[in-house]
Amino acid sequence: MSDEIARHPRTKSGTTAPAETREIPLPSHAHQWRAFWVCVSVAALTILDLTKVNVALPSIEDAFGSGSTALGFIVSGYVLAFGLVLVPMGRLGDQRSRRTLFIVGLSLFTLMSLVCALAPTIEILLIGRLVQGIAAGIQMPQVLGIIQELFRGADRGRAFGRFGAIIGISTALGPTIGGLAIAIGGVADGWRLIFWMNVPLGLIAIGLAIFLLPKLHKRTRKPLSLDPFGIVLFGLAVFSLMLPFLFTTGSPDDNPLRWWLLVAFVLFAASFITWERHYEASGRAPLIPLKLFRITSYRNGTLIVATYFTAMPSMFLLTTLYLQGGLDLEPVYAGMVTIGFALASAVTSWIGGSLVNKLGRPLVVWGIATVLVSLVGLVVIALTAPPEWMPWLMAATMTVGGVGGGFVISPNQTLTLAEIPVKQGGVAGSVGQLGQRIGTAIGTAVAISLFYATIYRESGSRPDLVVFHDAYAFGMLSAALFLAVAFLIGLIDLSSRRRAHSGRQQAR
Repeated sequence: MSDEIARHPRTKSGTTAPAETREIPLPSHAHQWRAFWVCVSVAALTILDLTKVNVALPSIEDAFGSGSTALGFIVSGYVLAFGLVLVPMGRLGDQRSRRTLFIVGLSLFTLMSLVCALAPTIEILLIGRLVQGIAAGIQMPQVLGIIQELFRGADRGRAFGRFGAIIGISTALGPTIGGLAIAIGGVADGWRLIFWMNVPLGLIAIGLAIFLLPKLHKRTRKPLSLDPFGIVLFGLAVFSLMLPFLFTTGSPDDNPLRWWLLVAFVLFAASFITWERHYEASGRAPLIPLKLFRITSYRNGTLIVATYFTAMPSMFLLTTLYLQGGLDLEPVYAGMVTIGFALASAVTSWIGGSLVNKLGRPLVVWGIATVLVSLVGLVVIALTAPPEWMPWLMAATMTVGGVGGGFVISPNQTLTLAEIPVKQGGVAGSVGQLGQRIGTAIGTAVAISLFYATIYRESGSRPDLVVFHDAYAFGMLSAALFLAVAFLIGLIDLSSRRRAHSGRQQAR
């Protein structure tokens, strides 16, 4: 793997020599890591909102009397808006000021958290969530671009290892934090506290960003090319794919014509690809630079993380919904089931950042396989275990999954960006994040539709616990299929790397 990962220049003493990015020297080692922790803390705050709201869905449903479609939009709408602005904001950060965009996105995210906390209607909450998602999409690519510029070689692997650890903790601790907020604020309004907590944290982060984030690169004089038509086509493609699932409630009144939207998805997707090729051929920068996907390591890594994130957030969401609805577990206790995943993934993400240079893709493949085994274990426990033991057994199984999950995100990030030039780090990282967010939006929409449609269809005809058994099993089936696809892509990439290595050996 040493020839695949760029290295720091070394001084005679063996320490890392300073590097330069677009003629601006990197800050001192201590300043690098202070800036890193500011960025990663804000990324954690952003990712927390992907999962801590999950545990509040039953409370929001009771507060506004909303149905499964509105609940799906609260989760998937945030993620979709998040994803659609990632790449253009990554490109804008590459060409202008990542630091400025980081602060702008963080400020807007904090403001929209306040709007969501005060929302008097479900419509205001949905609008607040959509704009909050846009704000998250402004700041997240700046985080990846700054890390890419701050570090080189083995230090970059360690940085992404820590990044993966924090993101893993945030993803898995979200339900627990959301459950605690509901326990403190009460069943009726505790969900508002989930958004309130972002306000002081956001204000503190804005202050730290102003004082600690360095200026890493100079503005370019090139005109901006943000591909607005490409953004619209891509958004319509994803939206038309999600809508049939979000409008699936299990009711006999569900309009069967909704599935024709999948035809629209195919047409929009084909139009998007055609447009992107035309836009790139004209010398402008497309939403998704298709040339990047000619780099095998980048293409496979991006596909792996996209399909992995199509499965994982829905696994957390369905588990908390099942424990609350099927076992009548309090939100805080339902959320605590994921703590083991958070702690285990934090440890293995940290370790994985150091091991990836030695072990490479096999580390990621084994990680995905471990998560897949744990997902199957969760379903088996839900179907067979005594209710009083179920939360404990699920928590143990989640811990096993966390061990594997930590070996997926940060090592895959390092492998995916290994051959990408630093000056394209922002947009390349943003495309990867786009895959994660769009995967999350689609996976969540599919999982929620299967879960609630099963409950609607079977309620009244079978015992409540059996109904939730079935709903959980059907929803988790979609997550398992997406994880299996990620595993298959990992095997294909591993085989490709081995053939390339064998060819280089023979050439010598």
